[in-house]
Amino acid sequence: MVGADFTRPLAFKVPRESDGYPAAPGLSFPLRPLLDAARDIKIFWIVRHPLDAICSLRVGIGQNWNHHPRPPDWREWLDLRLLERCAHHWAFLNQAGFAQVEARAAVVRFEDMVRDPASFARAACALVGVNADRESAVMEKWAARVQNTDNAAFGEARTSRGHSRRDHEARIGRWRENLTKDEADRLWPMVSEAATRFGYFRE
Repeated sequence: MVGADFTRPLAFKVPRESDGYPAAPGLSFPLRPLLDAARDIKIFWIVRHPLDAICSLRVGIGQNWNHHPRPPDWREWLDLRLLERCAHHWAFLNQAGFAQVEARAAVVRFEDMVRDPASFARAACALVGVNADRESAVMEKWAARVQNTDNAAFGEARTSRGHSRRDHEARIGRWRENLTKDEADRLWPMVSEAATRFGYFRE
């Protein structure tokens, strides 16, 4: 991000953390320097059903909390059960992190992206002022790789492959395959405040 040419369109999945530009807890990037450098930036905050997200986070959180940004108290959670650590991670980012960008972020849902990637992409283009028709070939190629199930067309992001488990048939609602009822009941109170805010419910 440092030294980037913001006079032309650029997109970042998540700006990288940098020791020289410390971020407030909950974000991987310092918000004020980013806004100073790119005043017209559009921020998309993507959310996912917390119980599905917890299932997805297990590998990385289990590897010395290898999902970022880590909550400031992450070391205090290391002796707790993995699922609770994942729930804490999701809740912290979607409360403390989101609060810092809420006034200018567009909230988008993982489920909408997976169910209808083409419409999702067109809506994102409209928000940033990109002519979707001119980029239709690129979008169609991307949309064909976004799937709710593993199949020949699905293409997982390279950075995600080391954090994947082949223990579910579908991405939406995977918690029903991965969690017991007791586990879901135990975890829900940890995430319910942020979940409700984003329109997610226990069932």
